[in-house]
Amino acid sequence: MSLETTNDLNKETLDGIQDLIQANLDSEKGFREAAEVVDDIHLTDLFTRMAETRHELATELQSHVQISGGQPRKEGTFLAALHRSLLDLRAKLNGGDATVILIEAERGEDHIKHAYEDVLKKTTGSVLNDVLLSQYSVVKKGHDAIRDLRDAFKAK
Repeated sequence: MSLETTNDLNKETLDGIQDLIQANLDSEKGFREAAEVVDDIHLTDLFTRMAETRHELATELQSHVQISGGQPRKEGTFLAALHRSLLDLRAKLNGGDATVILIEAERGEDHIKHAYEDVLKKTTGSVLNDVLLSQYSVVKKGHDAIRDLRDAFKAK
């Protein structure tokens, strides 16, 4: 068993990071598309900022894969693309209703939050643990903000 270093990540860590890269790319695209269809300027701004944050998280993870000699993933998943298509359709049918879009955004936030939790469990002790925990904190904060907004809009 070899010691994991930042220049030589083990397979489990690399696989987990690749999954998180995809989750962040999916989230980025989802927030960008939600920003385009939502009929609330404050949510448009929030979704745009969250998309930029997810892009930064993906870029940071991609750099760690490259440092370790790997080829980082550059695209999200088919299922997330399908989810975004459904979001777009629902938004159009509901005239950009913020509540509908927030419900879908919260579903996406659940997915990325759980993805981080799963990877953190599998990579405990990794040299990237601090990076992953820091990113998880950002993701959790975003998840909680979207959940709270969804609940506030539902209550209206």
